Amino acid sequence: MTNTHTVTDARDSDIPDGVFDEEFKPLTAEEVRQWRQSNPSVSPWWVIKMQVLVACVIAVVAGWAFGQVVAVSAIYGAVAVIFPAMVLARGLRMQPTLKDSGAAFLSFVVWEVVKVVLTVALLLAAPKLVPQLNWLALVAGFVVTMKVYWVAAWLQSKRRIQP
Repeated sequence: MTNTHTVTDARDSDIPDGVFDEEFKPLTAEEVRQWRQSNPSVSPWWVIKMQVLVACVIAVVAGWAFGQVVAVSAIYGAVAVIFPAMVLARGLRMQPTLKDSGAAFLSFVVWEVVKVVLTVALLLAAPKLVPQLNWLALVAGFVVTMKVYWVAAWLQSKRRIQP
């Protein structure tokens, strides 16, 4: 009697670590649609709008409490976050049209490098562009504006929960 069943060894499988996940079940098209409906993506432009709003609040508070020099320095710190984020968002808008996942990943990496280089360049140019620069205010504006990513994600999740 011949054995018609093939036994697959973990070393011969397509699974890189050799571990089988017997509970894995691919989603159906309907399940994917439901998941996407309950977990909508956050628009980068919505996050950038939130950053601009926070930057305006920072400018008003800093100007009122500490004067125009501190307000301008804080705004410059916020701009060092917002402008590179806008460049990244604009650069990635072609991402959904890329069919190859490797090309999409490479595109993301390239635009992220552009964003980081632009941020560093803006920070290095600060002493020449902002008269009487207040570094503490610049860093405060930079950090607070950067943390808006987390607040925007939290607000997006709250909007999703409410009917």
